[in-house]
Amino acid sequence: MSKKLHLVSLGCTKNLVDSEVMLGRLAEYEISDDVSSSDLIIVNTCGFIEAAKQESISTILNIDQMRKDSSLLVMSGCLSERYKKELAAQMPEVDIFTGVGDYDRIDELVRMKQSSFSPQVYLANEKSKRVITGSNYHAYIKIAEGCNQKCSFCAIPSFKGKLRSRSIESILLEVRSLVDKGFWDFSFISQDSSSFARDLGCSDGLVELIEGVELIEGVRSARILYLYPSTTTKRLIDTISDSQVFQTYYDMPIQHIDNKMLKLMKRGFNEKMTKDLLEYMRTKPNSFVRTSIIVGHPGEDEASFDRLCSFMQDFGFDRFNTFAYSNEESTAAFHMPQIDNELISKRLQVVEQISKSVTKRSLKKLLGRRIDLVIEGSSEEHEFLASARALAWAKEIDSEILVADANELRASVGDVYNAKIKELAGEQLVAYIKED
Repeated sequence: MSKKLHLVSLGCTKNLVDSEVMLGRLAEYEISDDVSSSDLIIVNTCGFIEAAKQESISTILNIDQMRKDSSLLVMSGCLSERYKKELAAQMPEVDIFTGVGDYDRIDELVRMKQSSFSPQVYLANEKSKRVITGSNYHAYIKIAEGCNQKCSFCAIPSFKGKLRSRSIESILLEVRSLVDKGFWDFSFISQDSSSFARDLGCSDGLVELIEGVELIEGVRSARILYLYPSTTTKRLIDTISDSQVFQTYYDMPIQHIDNKMLKLMKRGFNEKMTKDLLEYMRTKPNSFVRTSIIVGHPGEDEASFDRLCSFMQDFGFDRFNTFAYSNEESTAAFHMPQIDNELISKRLQVVEQISKSVTKRSLKKLLGRRIDLVIEGSSEEHEFLASARALAWAKEIDSEILVADANELRASVGDVYNAKIKELAGEQLVAYIKED
């Protein structure tokens, strides 16, 4: 009887890639959704902000209540790395602790029942054994680890270190290998993708990577996630727009728009620079512009917040995420005078409502249009509806499109169809593949 493995990957898609590496190293295990029958359980944690930390801890404790006595419980990832000493002392439920440097040694650590924290952050490459999860056509490609930015609110550099990029050839080899396995849609990710390869002495590394990926036969669609304003150039924006493979998709977290706040956040750019880049992105045909913002950072007064709200309402983003400021030790903002949590919550609710209205406005623009979409599977909304994603959108984060006639036409998961958007039902678009 084969041994069973249950793995929970929390946090970002960068974490997911590392989780997939662990699955590749533990190929002798049968992957299981059932915690209670699993012999090995791994929780790859997130330690970015307080809410993520609490989710990681709660997940570990809940799993410990459900697992069998003979199982091994492993805690890996960012939270484990960030609080290695504290967690080892306070969480006897965990059998093995490991951080962000030993994903490719997880089989060895499990075999030896040994905890380990390597000094260097692990960065997957073309030789990494990896099991792609959640899709038969799409894969995330991690192009770098760490970050050279010094944002006042962000603790990532304290446990992920400085920017460390893969070589372009390593990335292209991985993409070619995945194409050979049937994957054709790719999302390229890192903490600061627009800084890619600058640590290798290449100022336009992301442009060169895009040009290299375009030459790989079998890549039908791709996108770049997580650009940084101070390292995003108009040449990069042009390259993405002009590409026949990469979607005209710009995901650039701005965090704020008020000059005073951008300075306090140590973002390294100002309001004018931010608006110039965003407006230039908007000049590109069929551009999709996504961002993220933080509310409640120390120093955010009513005038700064009102300025942020006005901009987020008026600019015309397609999507934006909103995060409440989390006061993290090892950050510059930790010792600044803090804003009351109740006020932060109120501001968060205001901006979340703006986000909903902005998303709805963006979705309405698609009514009556035909677009390419890819079938993801059955929808949880109704057994006769299929769940789909516009091919231009990022997987899992840009909302679901419901396809009404997919079952009738026997549409296949992972295949692309040109469909007409007929209506907006609540917050979801409804599409039909058949011609009128």
